Amino acid sequence: MADKVVDIADLAVTDDHDSTLVTYSLGSCIGVAIWDPVARVGGLLHYMLPEGAISPEKAKSNPAMFCDTGVPQLFRAAYKLGADKKRLIVKVAGGSQLLDNNGAFNIGKRNYLALRKIFWKNGVMIDGEHVGGSISRTVRLNVADGKFLIKTREGEATL
Repeated sequence: MADKVVDIADLAVTDDHDSTLVTYSLGSCIGVAIWDPVARVGGLLHYMLPEGAISPEKAKSNPAMFCDTGVPQLFRAAYKLGADKKRLIVKVAGGSQLLDNNGAFNIGKRNYLALRKIFWKNGVMIDGEHVGGSISRTVRLNVADGKFLIKTREGEATL
């Protein structure tokens, strides 16, 4: 099985059943995985910030950096490979509070709330999540079966 690494502010979508999408070091960032069990299309987004309005040039040149531009791009790319919104299984991880102990910026929480808002407006349900806290996560999406594995310093979990 080939790992396709999704970097920070990046996304990947594939219908290659032999691949696993993986992203490392989700702290305050959010990882959004989508999987269509019929088309067997999987996608993974690793976004850093809630809204592209803070830097429209960056949002245009790298939409995956922001929730409000990266999430639509992720879904559109999956649709191009045959995924159907009604069948998509959505898993979410990240949104930790790591280097901001007093909560002054709350980037993780703001990232998560931005995602919930976009999903709510578009009728998308989250099927599983592992968010918050003060831990870093690595996530893997197996495109063949949709298994979503989360690894932290405390161990592994499957959503």
